[in-house]
Amino acid sequence: MIEKAALLLSLVAYGAAKVELAGVNIAGFDFTCTTDGSCDLSKLYPPLTQYGGPDGAGQMQHFARDLGLNVFRLPVGWQYLADNRLGVDFNAENFAKYDALVQACLNTGAKCIVDLHNYARWNGNIIGQSGGAVTNEHLTNAWWQLATKYKNEPNVIFGVMNEPHDLDVATWATTLQWVVNTIRSVGATSQMILLPGTDFSAAGSFPTNSAGALAGVRDTDGTTTKLVFDVHQYLDAERTGTHTECARDGLDDGLKPLANWLRANGRKAFLTETGGGNTGSCSQHVCAELDWMNYNTDVFVGWVGWSAGSFDSSYELTLTPTWNGNSWVDTSLMRDCVAGKFNS
Repeated sequence: MIEKAALLLSLVAYGAAKVELAGVNIAGFDFTCTTDGSCDLSKLYPPLTQYGGPDGAGQMQHFARDLGLNVFRLPVGWQYLADNRLGVDFNAENFAKYDALVQACLNTGAKCIVDLHNYARWNGNIIGQSGGAVTNEHLTNAWWQLATKYKNEPNVIFGVMNEPHDLDVATWATTLQWVVNTIRSVGATSQMILLPGTDFSAAGSFPTNSAGALAGVRDTDGTTTKLVFDVHQYLDAERTGTHTECARDGLDDGLKPLANWLRANGRKAFLTETGGGNTGSCSQHVCAELDWMNYNTDVFVGWVGWSAGSFDSSYELTLTPTWNGNSWVDTSLMRDCVAGKFNS
């Protein structure tokens, strides 16, 4: 009885035992984009059958309808949208193809994260920190176009940038403020904006290496309610998301210290990348990670697994379901953890 009472008290203090949003990345428009912010456009693999790729639209319908998932993150290379040109209008054909994926997501009724997947760089140059080669104006030009396109879509979430790293975080916070101001200036005032820190958006280092600078970024009305910190976490031994086995649950050295900082500062974070292989060790540790998040909903919006879309069954961290001719068959990690813990 005492343990049950303590659990009930924790739920009152820290929120109900279920995150608001859970889903999966639908990758493909980001394929070949590397950590130096370059993308080989000849090798992109859109996750849409009408463009010769896998059935990402069907995957999202399945995830939403059959598994109850309610958010999809849609990575895209900046070079793809801009056709390898900075500071100009997006290529109309390429933007229309990416928009087809966004519309397929919106058609499920889920939230849709528009994610610029460039590591705070363009072809090796850090945005706003490269002596004028790639400026804040270049990035805000891109976000002006994206925000203008989706300003009337309340289910769109703006993911400013995937995994910034090896940069001056105070200067990066200034860049983020420019983007927030630009998004709001076009009339996109209701949507959540995701703010990523340095260290590849690592959840574990956010309180010490990013929080101090990013805490000063404000919405145009002076609030921070719709500005959510964007964090990632992988559970393999190297914490890189490159192995099929998991070695840790990422709580004591990751999410718990982050939760303490968020709670002390009245802020929230969104785990937009996490995952592992379809193995026993990852089922154990990823499920533990996500289960814990369900009891800390006052500071965590939710999670997005990495990844489905254009990945096939050979990819180490695949969450892509297979079509057996009659129905979709999910991976074990999707079934047990990514969707399973959202529905438990």
